[in-house]
Formats: sequence, structure tokens, C-alpha cells
Amino acid sequence: MIKYAYTLSATEALAAMAAGRLTSVALVQSCLDRINATDHAIKAWAFLDPDAALAQAAECDRLRKAGMALGSLHGIPVGLKDIIDTAKMPTQRGTPIFSGRETKHVARLVEQLREAGAVIMGKTVTTELAFVHANETRNPHNPDHSPGGSSSGSAAAVAACHVPLAVGTQTNGSVIRPASFCGTFGFKPTRGVISRTGLLQTSVSLDQVGCFGRTLADTALLTDAIGGYDQHDPASFARPCPDMSAGARADVPVPPDLAWFNLPFNDRLSEDARTGLDAVLDILGPQVTRMQPADTLSNLVAVQARIHEYEICLHQAEVFDQHWDQISETLKPVITRGRQITQTEYEDALAVKASAEAFFADFFVEFDAIIAPSAAGEAPLFGSGTGDPIFCTLWTLAGLPCVTLPLLVGETDLPIGVQLIGPAEKDDRLLRTARWLQTELAQAADA
Repeated sequence: MIKYAYTLSATEALAAMAAGRLTSVALVQSCLDRINATDHAIKAWAFLDPDAALAQAAECDRLRKAGMALGSLHGIPVGLKDIIDTAKMPTQRGTPIFSGRETKHVARLVEQLREAGAVIMGKTVTTELAFVHANETRNPHNPDHSPGGSSSGSAAAVAACHVPLAVGTQTNGSVIRPASFCGTFGFKPTRGVISRTGLLQTSVSLDQVGCFGRTLADTALLTDAIGGYDQHDPASFARPCPDMSAGARADVPVPPDLAWFNLPFNDRLSEDARTGLDAVLDILGPQVTRMQPADTLSNLVAVQARIHEYEICLHQAEVFDQHWDQISETLKPVITRGRQITQTEYEDALAVKASAEAFFADFFVEFDAIIAPSAAGEAPLFGSGTGDPIFCTLWTLAGLPCVTLPLLVGETDLPIGVQLIGPAEKDDRLLRTARWLQTELAQAADA
């Protein structure tokens, strides 16, 4: 059997199990040993049941030996953000309000994971109600720093080799930013690709599901497993999803055309992030067109905030009213502000959101992808917040597919990601472009 199996990517582990060099039980036990050795410092897990995980793994091995049909994630351990309903596991949503909460039903994506043969390891820590107030998770590269939020535990668990794959969500920057801070790959597909049924709803217009992995191929594999139409999710669409894994394996037919926006908030970039991104842009040379932002992009950050704050106050009104004393002092001002937004202001914001979607649909006629920062720089110190999400806001508002690649290192040796954004429902082409970018930069480094 393979020593240190916890270091394997999902793709590598699947190949090893298919070749008979690894069992799911051995893989899960290796991951559990890793968690036991390191999670006292990282605190990535809100709930973990080792016996249940090993029982799932044993059943996966039994099915393989019996020659039964196997799913695309057969025997692979996966972590779930603690806002995803999972029977026989508590879903506590990062707040004492829901301490011990259990449901009999499971989220749609959990059903898909089980069908794919995944081992549900447990629940990863999230910020309070998947919003602004941080919980206890630390950055695996340096516990004095934040892992980001709100999918803090999912990013940290993958970066720390607790699991090869994890699921998170993003309403502003909650997949891409923590992936950047923790040095993993993070992929948020087009809004509607992955069902949100059975997840905590903070914003029906903005909530999206994303995936963490230690390779580009792994994030694609997980997205393929949990993507698909769901009639119960208003964002879902009854069309075939792009083949993410095929995109992540494909070569570009011609070098892609990328755009870089000189956005007014680029001055929020740290010096090391700016220097690293400038170096990337210099390597890519004529493949990147530097652009001044269109007028329609100027106010989108405020538009996203207005929709998010209005809708969380709408969706979680009963929770806020009945448990105000258990809400953090970080979140209370946001709720107060959200309750002051009028119906007219909200509807105007939705109209601007629709205009942004139309703008980007036209924009990508000429460009393959936008290249952008994933975050403002390295992870901030723990206790100073979960980081600025502004470099994700525009793309999340428009529901565009986004991927962050762990390509840069900051001045204190913490990772910094580079983000690519693509046209809606052409996620496979975005991943193809991401693969090309990795290759181009690797060749430049070797030259």
C-alpha cells in the first residue's frame, strides 16, 4: 500500500485504487491520521465521524471487489462546508443558533456525491451564517494568519492534506479568496451548474457552489460529479453542463486572448501581489489586452452588497428576529443596514445585475478570459477579518465561472492566487485556458 496516501490528489488516488495499489479504507485512514496530527492547530473541521467515514470506505472497497459499477469519485474522501445539509451529521452553519442541528434530508449535491461513490468525511468550518464573522479555522501555511472565508474550513482542509477535495460556496468571494490564501485550486462554475437545494440560503440571486482541490483536474472532477439540473433550484438550467474534466485536460487550439481590467480598486493590491501579477502579465505579453473598465462596471461592488444584504435579511428574517442576542457584533450592523434597503433600491440593483450579465456576454465574444487578482495579497493575520473579497465581487455578481491558480508567493512566503474568469456556460474553455496558463508560466520559469 502507498505510504502517505493523504498527499495524493483525487486523480492520483483513483488511479492507485484502480490499479489495486490502494484501498479506500487505507486512503481514508491516512487522511484521518493526518487530521488527528494537525487539526488541533488548523481547526478545519466542525464535525468529523471517523467510524462513519471508515464504514463508507469499507463499503466502497466491497463494491469494487464485487465488480459493481463504480462512480467517478469512488472511495475518495470529500469535505463539506457546514451549511450543506447531510443526514446523520449536524449542519450548524457556523453559529451557536444552530448548534446540534440535524436534518433527515440531504442536499442535492450530497446525493450526487454518494452516487459518485465519494466518502463524506464530515463538515468543514464556515464563518457565521457563511457571511462576515470568522470562526476558529487557521491558515495551514501559518496559523497566525486567516484561511479566508466563508469557506474557511474547506480551503484549509484541502491545503492541509486532510482531504483531496472539498465543497464550498461563494456569494461574494468565499471560494476564490480562501483558495488563494491557502494555496489550493478553487473553481466556482457558472451560476446554476451546481444545485443549491439543501444549502443555507443567504442570497437566492448570488449564492453559488464551488470546489477546492490540489490540482486543476481535481476541481474539474468534483464539479462534474455534482453538476447538473435541479428543478428545485431557480438558478439551475435544463441544459447539459460543460464537461469540466475534458476542459482541464485539453490543449488550446490557439493561444487565448486575455483581458486585464485596470479597475479603480486595483490600488488595494499589496505590493507583492502587484509585483507578482505584473510579472505574469509580462510573461504573457501580447496575449493580454490591458483595458480601462467600462462605465457599467463602476458601481457593481455596491450593487452586489445591496442585493446580498437585502436578501439575507429576507431569507433569514426569522433567525435574526428570534436569535438577535446570538448574532455576532460583526454581523449586526450588516443586518441593520440591509433592513434599511427599500424594495425599489433592491429591484434597481437586480436590474443593474442583469445589465452586467448582458455586458459580459457581449464582452466575451472577443476574449477567452479575464485575468485578475484572486485576492488583495497574502492572507491577513488571524483576528483581522477574512480578507477583502473585492477582486471576486464583479464576477460573482454576473454568475461567471472563475478559477484561482496557486501561482505566486508573497513576501512572508504565503501563497497568492491568480484568477481567470470566463464566459457563462463555457466553463470547460475556461479550464482549458487555465491549463494553458499553468503551462506557459512553468515553461517561463524553466527557461
